[in-house]
Amino acid sequence: MGRHLALLLLLLLLLQHFGDSDGSQRLEHPPPLQFTHFQYNVTVHENSAAKTYVGHPVKMGIYITNPLWELRYKIVSGDNENLFKAEEYILGDFCFLRIRTKGGNTAILNREVKDHYTLIVKAVEKNTNVEARTKVRVQVLDTNDLRPLFSPTSYSVSLPENTAIRTSIARVSATDADIGTNGEFYYSFKDRTDMFAIHPTSGTVVLTGRLDYVETQLYELEILAVDRGMKLYGSSGISSMAKLTVHVEQANECAPVITAVTLSPSELDKDPTYAIVTVDDCDQGANGEIASLSIVAGDFLQQFRTVRSSPGSKEYKIKALNGIDWDSHPSGYNLTLQAKDKGTPPQFSSVKVIHVTSPHFKAGPVRFEKDIYRAEISEFAPPNTPVVMVKAVPSYPHLRYVFKSTPGKAKFSLNHNTGLISILEPIKRQQTSHFELEVTTSDRKASTKVLVKVLGTNSNPPEFTQTAYKASFDENAPIGTTVMRVSAIDPDEGENGYVTYSIANLNHVPFVIDHFTGAVSTSENLDYELMPRVYTLRIRASDWGLPYRREVEVLATITLNNLNDNTPLFEKINCEGTIPRDLGVGEQITTVSAIDADELQLVRYQIEAGNELDLFGLNPNSGVLSLKQSLMDGLGAKVSFHSLRITATDGENFATPLYINITVAASRKPVNLQCEETGVAKMLAEKLLQANKLHGQGEAEDIFFDSHSVNAHVPQFRSTLPAGIEVKENHPVGSSIIFMNATDLDSGFNGKLVYAISGGNEDSCFIIDMETGMLKILSSLDRETTDRYTLNITVFDLGIPQKAAWRLLDIIVLDANDNPPEFLQESYFVEVSEDKEINSEIIQVEATDKDLGPNGHVTYSILTDTDKFSIDSTTGVVKIIHPLDRELQHVHYLKIEARDQAKEEPQLFSTVLLKVSLEDVNDNPPKFIPPNYRVKVREDLPEGTIIMWLEAYDPDLGQSSQVRYSLMDHGEGHFDVDKLSGAVRIVQQLDFEKKQVYNLTVRAKDKGKPVSLSSTCYVEIEVIDVNENLHPPVFSSFVEKGAVKEDVPIGSSVMTVSAHDEDTGRDGEIRYSIRDGSGVGVFKIDEETGVIETSDRLDRESTSHYWLTVYATDQGVVPLSSFIEIYIEVEDVNDNAPQTSEPVYYPEIMENSPKDIPVVQIEAFDPDSSSDDKLTYKITSGNPQGFFSIHPKTGLITTTSRKLDREQQDEHILEVTVTDNGTPPRSTIARVIVKILDENDNKPQFLQKFYKIRLPEREKPERNSKREPLYRVVATDKDEGPNAEISYSIEDGNDNGKFFIEPKTGVVSSKKFSAAGEYDILSIKAVDNGRPQKSSTTRLHIEWISKPKPSLEPISFEESFFTFTVMESDPVAHMIGVISVEPAGTPLWFDIIGGNYDSHFDVDKGTGTIIVAKPLDAEQKSNYNLTVEATDGTTTILTQVFIKVIDTNDHRPQFSTSKYEVVIPEDTVPETEILQISAVDRDEKNKLIYTLQSSIDPLSLKKFRLDPATGSLCTSEKLDHEAIHQHVLTVMVRDQDVPVKRNFARIVINVSDTNDHAPWFTSSSYEGRVYESAAVGSVVLQVTALDKDKGKNAEVLYSIESGIFGPFNLLKHIFFSKISSRY
Repeated sequence: MGRHLALLLLLLLLLQHFGDSDGSQRLEHPPPLQFTHFQYNVTVHENSAAKTYVGHPVKMGIYITNPLWELRYKIVSGDNENLFKAEEYILGDFCFLRIRTKGGNTAILNREVKDHYTLIVKAVEKNTNVEARTKVRVQVLDTNDLRPLFSPTSYSVSLPENTAIRTSIARVSATDADIGTNGEFYYSFKDRTDMFAIHPTSGTVVLTGRLDYVETQLYELEILAVDRGMKLYGSSGISSMAKLTVHVEQANECAPVITAVTLSPSELDKDPTYAIVTVDDCDQGANGEIASLSIVAGDFLQQFRTVRSSPGSKEYKIKALNGIDWDSHPSGYNLTLQAKDKGTPPQFSSVKVIHVTSPHFKAGPVRFEKDIYRAEISEFAPPNTPVVMVKAVPSYPHLRYVFKSTPGKAKFSLNHNTGLISILEPIKRQQTSHFELEVTTSDRKASTKVLVKVLGTNSNPPEFTQTAYKASFDENAPIGTTVMRVSAIDPDEGENGYVTYSIANLNHVPFVIDHFTGAVSTSENLDYELMPRVYTLRIRASDWGLPYRREVEVLATITLNNLNDNTPLFEKINCEGTIPRDLGVGEQITTVSAIDADELQLVRYQIEAGNELDLFGLNPNSGVLSLKQSLMDGLGAKVSFHSLRITATDGENFATPLYINITVAASRKPVNLQCEETGVAKMLAEKLLQANKLHGQGEAEDIFFDSHSVNAHVPQFRSTLPAGIEVKENHPVGSSIIFMNATDLDSGFNGKLVYAISGGNEDSCFIIDMETGMLKILSSLDRETTDRYTLNITVFDLGIPQKAAWRLLDIIVLDANDNPPEFLQESYFVEVSEDKEINSEIIQVEATDKDLGPNGHVTYSILTDTDKFSIDSTTGVVKIIHPLDRELQHVHYLKIEARDQAKEEPQLFSTVLLKVSLEDVNDNPPKFIPPNYRVKVREDLPEGTIIMWLEAYDPDLGQSSQVRYSLMDHGEGHFDVDKLSGAVRIVQQLDFEKKQVYNLTVRAKDKGKPVSLSSTCYVEIEVIDVNENLHPPVFSSFVEKGAVKEDVPIGSSVMTVSAHDEDTGRDGEIRYSIRDGSGVGVFKIDEETGVIETSDRLDRESTSHYWLTVYATDQGVVPLSSFIEIYIEVEDVNDNAPQTSEPVYYPEIMENSPKDIPVVQIEAFDPDSSSDDKLTYKITSGNPQGFFSIHPKTGLITTTSRKLDREQQDEHILEVTVTDNGTPPRSTIARVIVKILDENDNKPQFLQKFYKIRLPEREKPERNSKREPLYRVVATDKDEGPNAEISYSIEDGNDNGKFFIEPKTGVVSSKKFSAAGEYDILSIKAVDNGRPQKSSTTRLHIEWISKPKPSLEPISFEESFFTFTVMESDPVAHMIGVISVEPAGTPLWFDIIGGNYDSHFDVDKGTGTIIVAKPLDAEQKSNYNLTVEATDGTTTILTQVFIKVIDTNDHRPQFSTSKYEVVIPEDTVPETEILQISAVDRDEKNKLIYTLQSSIDPLSLKKFRLDPATGSLCTSEKLDHEAIHQHVLTVMVRDQDVPVKRNFARIVINVSDTNDHAPWFTSSSYEGRVYESAAVGSVVLQVTALDKDKGKNAEVLYSIESGIFGPFNLLKHIFFSKISSRY
């Protein structure tokens, strides 16, 4: 048992060591047997002695993951010559593989024969025969036993004589079969030469002198390759030799270079030049002369030629041979030029493409801006009205516009210069509605169409068919009688020609006219007597045109014919009076007067009656009534009263009679006659007067008519218009200048004015708005072209006939600053000697400005930031104001600005470039770069080797810049310098032991005239000793072991390592360093003493041991090193508490179990090694009566002799304390909740031994009637589950089968007819469902009584409804409440008839007491609504009983899972929710509280926070994967009821690694040494950086960020810096 526990603990430790994912895999699949690498690279020197172990840069072998393994190594292939042997060496958890040469073998390792062996090594585990294999590549190291060999042995090159000094001309190659330093050799010339040098290691041959074909055409050189080993080891071997032949060729160095400037010649030039081409060649003599310049492409018609400006000149002109066809190439020609020099062989220039353009069309072919111009012109437009302006682009000064011959062009004028088309005269649409014009340029090369649409206007008035109309008609004609018709026509189109009619009389006339037909009809009854007899109508014909109607009027005379339509009317009627009897005959009595409005006939009077006696006479014409016969006698004397009826007639009509009653009175009295006035005369007079007035008005209208509609007035310009105005030339196009306001006193079209510019607008710069008279700018003004215009502004009215007036307007164009100054040249160039005196004038620039006044006044300034030059702002003279230096700046580009002095507008400017080229003066001595030199030289370099190049620079030109070098001190004859190239050579072998440093003085001198200048520098040459470090440091063993306690402080000493080096001096000084292993960064080593100390906190449970690779390195020129593997074991300290496998255990055990029955096995482990198999278990709580016991060593809980009784206690909560045996001991507590399972050890129990009930008698039932419930018996069983499931049956007393019992509820029912006095006894049995079954019986006595008599008082419940509460834990038969009924004392029977879900309740038949009949569960149902019936035998009443079941805390909270696991990155910020823990409690309304109970590592509790209400787990501190990569927490949930119930779960939080740790170097600075003689690939130093992250995040890559790292490279993963290039 103990062994198995130990294995378990070991596996758990491995799990913790290898991390989460690895660990889990290792537990599930034991780690395989495998080598640390699939392949190892090892080394051994050729010719090594027997039993020499191979050198290996990495640890070879297998990690022992199972302590039971026994490993053996064997070489299974690759060692055909039987040279090697494999051995094992075990330390800690590692079995080393060691390979050595075999002893007593005649076979010798020879690198040149075979330089490597590939061995397959097999590892076998003896117990299981499991195998693993690896490949070991044995590299045989070289010793120096071969000489270099050239391949090939002869070389030949050809060089132009102008090859530059320092040019690499060839490279020779030799090989040495040895490798490393042994294979190194030096190249050198056999005989000294100053013309060439060879690099001692690369074999590159460099030119060091100037070649001259005339002097020497061939060089033959012999080159040696000498093994370096000769000097190193004192051997004297022979070297190899190769031949180099150098042929010198004559050189034509430079190719001609073409520069070209294209020109835009004037079309007036007779022989235009299209381009000027300059050809330069930097060669001297014939090689630099130009043989020809040819047009090689683009001139397929051969129209162009190149002409030399002068004989021998390098400047050519491009001209035409004859005429050039510009029409086929309107945009110009692309000519390709190439030049050839006179060299042998000749050099050709690169081709140059130039673009030449026509003198005519600099900007390409002319074309109109539009292919078709569309315009409209109004019929109203007066002569000279602009229609449209056509424009061709590009605009040339000679461009002219002309009309092509088209039918309509006679109506239009075309400004040949500006393209403005105007009308010559007003255009009538009825003549032509459209014009199509064609405009071309004068050269007929471009044309456009102009479509002009004539807009119809109201230009024609209507015209009556007659000049006057006459008509007559009778008075009293009916209203609406047509008296005449008029007609007018209008030739305009549309509404402009649509005519309507109206009567234009100002005063009322009794006529109306039909507006559309022209019919004139009466509008009133016309009376000849009362109205005018002649009417003169002004009939107006109007069109519907815009903007005004055209109207014309005609006179229509209408005469009224008189009819006899009036009866005469008496002026007086009803006359009464007296006449004297003695009135004489013939005397006038009275005069009757009747008026007839008609004037056709005279009125005649007559006496109709009353004059039978013929006493009176009436004049028929005058109406005088006189006495005809005397009244004194005769018949007249007898009569004293006379009544005369008199009438009047006009011949057709008779007046109403007039009665005159005359009484004859006494004599001598006057005639006295009284009459009534009718007022006829007055009335008639008034009517006639009114008629006369109307007639008079008609005459007035006739007079007015004469002047209406006549164009009487000429338009007049307003007198305030100026004679002239001023306009700035930059006035924008389209802007208004002046309002040429004119007036016309006429109205309508007679007063409607249109405007036109009749003259003076030859430049088409102006346009006048035809309608408003606003003068505007049509095209841009240019004062510099035209500064004054005199415009003839003409205004026309639209009357008929048309009248016009004109006025001259002077327009003075004012200057605007629209012309920038223009320089006379595109650029300026001047050459100046660099020593020219200050204030010397070097050039004058000049610019002109076409503007006036300040706008044209030019000032100059230099825009370039310079302190060398100034310019006179007025004259443009440029002066030198500061000394010049060609070497600092050989050419100055000055940007010069010419700016006008505009005051009111933005100033304009232009710039020009002035190139000032400086001529050289020898004013600079040569300057060494750098000023002094330091160089290190290996002592064994061959003679003739160039050790450095001197570099002196003279910024002067020509001979002044040519430098010659000389050595003022020859360094004791060891060195020489080439006067041309500056190469410093070794001319005599160096010896470090004789002299280590040389100081040379070198002079550089130029060839300037008249005086040459010189300078000196110092060269320090340090001689480097060659490497003699032959022995590496050696450790006494290849591996050592150390031990350290896990809780020691940082800096504690662990062990000391030591190595020995047989070399002397620096070659024997040893420095120690830790370069590899799992303990890098955890331990450090003193580089001088080799003492290893701790540098980080140790934790055996995290890492139980460490491996270190310690290097010992000497301080030689080429340092040598060796390493040792160190195994450090971390010894245990008791710093961990035990941990159980589960936070809580839930075992189950049957009640009444016998002794020593296992209940549960508590499993625990402790990461501490000291606690292996030594944990102690003890029950510390929850077992006061000793029902359980635990084995103190195994943790097995078993039963004791005390019997468990579920009915007494169904759950036992135990606390088990697990303690380790450390000092001090550490412990942890686990909870064990033991559930007691039920056994059927209780039989059912009835609530009463027998039941007695009295029931009223029952009538004989009907057929098929239902059974009626009589009584319910209830039994209880203390067991649970099936053991407590009760079934009821009737055992006895039911012989006739009249009774029935419900098996589950115990309700007894019957169909039996029972009369009063009968008695039934039933025996009832209750059986449980356990095994074995248990039962009990009871008796039910039923007494049948007579039905009670109806109660005097009605029965009723005391309350309208009843409410009770009951605990879900209350037992069966618990009384809940009583249903009380009034009046008391009345015999009653109760029944539950509804709402009794699953028969959980019962009511006592006789008392009304409600009890619990079945166990309750509030989680299943917590509210019941029972319907209870009470009856006295005759009356039945119902009530509702509400029962609430109160929950008790009978359920433990349950987590959603027993183990939560989550992976979070270590960079999770604090207060981040990482997990939601949830538990549920089946009890009602139980709020749960979550708490963190414990953790494996005490620090884990501080890292997390659990919300007690929600179960949300958050981080509370920053996490660190490297400190703790897994946190195991125990979480508790509890409810808040009584008794409190708890539960537990485990949370595993795996902290994944993120790249949150930057790598850190183990030292703040490193120092390495390397000698110039060190071989490529030599290790210079090792830097070590560590990263606390894991996996890929911990992989460190190295790179050199800054410094001079050209010769070095960095092995990105292995931390070494090595030399990457030599010399």
